[in-house]
Amino acid sequence: MAIHLLQRLLGTLGVLFSMSVLIFAVVHILPGNVAYAILGEYATPDRVAVLEAKLGLNDPLPLQYWRWLDGMLHGDLGASLVMARPAAPLILEALERSAILAGLAFILVASGGIALGIYTATRQGRMPDKIATLAQFIFIAIPDFFWAILGVLTFAAWLHVLPATGYAPLDAAGVLVWASHLVLPVLVLSFGLVAHVSRLTRSSMIEVLQSRYILAARAKGMSDRRVLWRHALPNALLPAITILAVDLGLLIGGIVVIETVFAYPGLGRLLVFAIEHHDLPLLQAGMMVVTATYASANLVADLGYAVLNPRIRVGSAAA
Repeated sequence: MAIHLLQRLLGTLGVLFSMSVLIFAVVHILPGNVAYAILGEYATPDRVAVLEAKLGLNDPLPLQYWRWLDGMLHGDLGASLVMARPAAPLILEALERSAILAGLAFILVASGGIALGIYTATRQGRMPDKIATLAQFIFIAIPDFFWAILGVLTFAAWLHVLPATGYAPLDAAGVLVWASHLVLPVLVLSFGLVAHVSRLTRSSMIEVLQSRYILAARAKGMSDRRVLWRHALPNALLPAITILAVDLGLLIGGIVVIETVFAYPGLGRLLVFAIEHHDLPLLQAGMMVVTATYASANLVADLGYAVLNPRIRVGSAAA
C-alpha cells in the first residue's frame, strides 16, 4: 500500500506541474493588456509602459513562470491586479462558498446515484427500472443551464418559494435563508451527475449479481439481503468510486456555469471576473486551485479503489 501511495503521489505532483505550465501558457496568450485593464483604455503609452515594467510583464516568460511558481511553492498566490488585494484571501473566500455548493451536490450525487442504481438493478426490466432509465437519459442529455433557467422560472418567478439568485451568509441571514439560496444550485448541479452515477452503478450491480460467486452464495441458502449488501455491493461500488472522482471534476467545471446563472459568489464566478478583467495573477491562482482540487479528488479515489480492491495494490507493487 505504501508503494501504491507513493506512486500515486508522484503522479499527482507530475500532473500539477504539467498543469501549471499549461495554465501559465494559456493565460498569457489571452487577448488584452493587463496595464490597460488597470489604467483604463485611454491611458497614455508612457503610463502603460511604466506599469508593465513595475509588474514585470516585460520580463521573459520563463522568468515570469519561475517567479510565479516559486511564489506558489512558498504559499504566495500573488495579488489581484484589478482589485489590488492579495489573491489568496479572495480565492479562499470564494472557494469556501463553492465548497459548500459542491460538497452538498456531491453528497446528493453519491448517495442518490448509488441508491438509485441499486434500486433499478434489483428491479431489472420492471416498470420502475424503465421509468428511471428514461429519466436518466433525459437528465444526462439536457445541459445544466437549461435546468437552472427552468428552476428559476418555476420556483422563483412563478411559485415564489425560492430566491432566484444571490447568496446569504449563514451568520447574518440565518439557516433558512442561507439554505434557500443553495437549494436550486445544488439540485441543478446534481441532476445530470445523479443520472450518470446511477446508470453506472446499475450496470455494475447487474453484472455482479449475475457472477458465479453470487449464484453460489444463493445456492448455499443466503438471503437476498445478505447477498446484496455483503457480497454484491462492495464489488459493484468499485467502478462507482472511479466515476465519482470524474464526476467531481465535472461538478467543479459545472460550478462556473451554475454560479454565473444564479449570481452565486463562488470560485467559478471569481474566475469569470478574472477573465473579463484580464487579471492574470488571480486567474492563474484560481485555476491552479481548481486543478489541485480535481487532482486531489482523483488521488483519494485511487486510494479508495486500492483499499476495496487489493489486486490494485499488488499490481502496483509488481510494476
